[in-house]
Amino acid sequence: MAESSTPAKFELLATKTVQEQLTEVEILVPQNYILKDGIPLPDPSVEFMDVPVIDLGLLTPYSEGVEELDKLRSALITGCCFHVINHGMTAEFLDEVREITKQFFAIPVEEKKKYLRAVNDFEGYGNDMVLSEQQTLDWTDRLYLTVYPPDQRKYKFWPENPISFRDTLDQFTSGLQVITETVLKSMARSLNLEEDCFMDKYGEQGKMEARFNLYPPCSRPDCILGFKPHADSSIITIVLQDKEVEGLQFLKDDQWFRAPIVPEALLINVGDQVEIMTNGLFKSPVHKVVINGEKERISLVVFCFPDSETEIKPFDCLMNESRPRLYKKMKNYGDIFFEYYQQGRRPIEAAII
Repeated sequence: MAESSTPAKFELLATKTVQEQLTEVEILVPQNYILKDGIPLPDPSVEFMDVPVIDLGLLTPYSEGVEELDKLRSALITGCCFHVINHGMTAEFLDEVREITKQFFAIPVEEKKKYLRAVNDFEGYGNDMVLSEQQTLDWTDRLYLTVYPPDQRKYKFWPENPISFRDTLDQFTSGLQVITETVLKSMARSLNLEEDCFMDKYGEQGKMEARFNLYPPCSRPDCILGFKPHADSSIITIVLQDKEVEGLQFLKDDQWFRAPIVPEALLINVGDQVEIMTNGLFKSPVHKVVINGEKERISLVVFCFPDSETEIKPFDCLMNESRPRLYKKMKNYGDIFFEYYQQGRRPIEAAII
């Protein structure tokens, strides 16, 4: 997806990260970040969402975890996310992952610029692409990396500082592969489908893309967002939240709710591609990120995508006279996400019949 041509002045603003702008004399929030176009202003005091905690060890085919499977199905049908525990990674290791995230964003800006993303590309460090002068920017800096399959990694974007960054991320990715397979197979069993139906779509060439986020504190948290409302274009999304600072909110029944922090857990939600495959039975939840006025927040989000050439469509067994087909066949679904996102639209609109 190509960026639209923009004047040099606009490109100069677009290349500056939030951290860079905060070091300048100007302390007012730039107009590019101020919410407009009907986007509701953030409210950090909304109620907590009731997010189920699921024991991943009870989701194996050999366990007696019928209750866990029911919790999983209920969460996904109602458009909720869920926490997983007993996922094979210790609380101490998750803290290491959080620490390398903080350490990377704490190194000098000039050193981080060695990993700066190229124009018209997502991968690397910096801010997201700016497609128009009217675009409302998100109050976040990020490092975006392809982490799986290994032969698609672009190591020139993988930080060498902190020293442990690469090994820790590699180990984290290996753990997520096991979690992803367990969750996808459990989702299938919860709908009485063939166990490998989601895994077959994810495929041997399925991709994992990691997004390390830094949300600096802002003097005007009431009029900006770290991430505008959206649903993910992935199959599933796995989130390691900040251990102390909240910010993630989900939309359910037309109300916003705060996602609670469970430090030893990973938070998971399905993306649009699962909503399409299940013919709307499982819901891809809309969510956003609000900013803290005093404390920075970090997170690590990993998106699981099928190969872009994989055809995504509703499973035949989930369509009948009482539940007709709702979505068209789609390919390259992830490619349309960002353009729709910056227009305040959901890409799943393109798939609806």
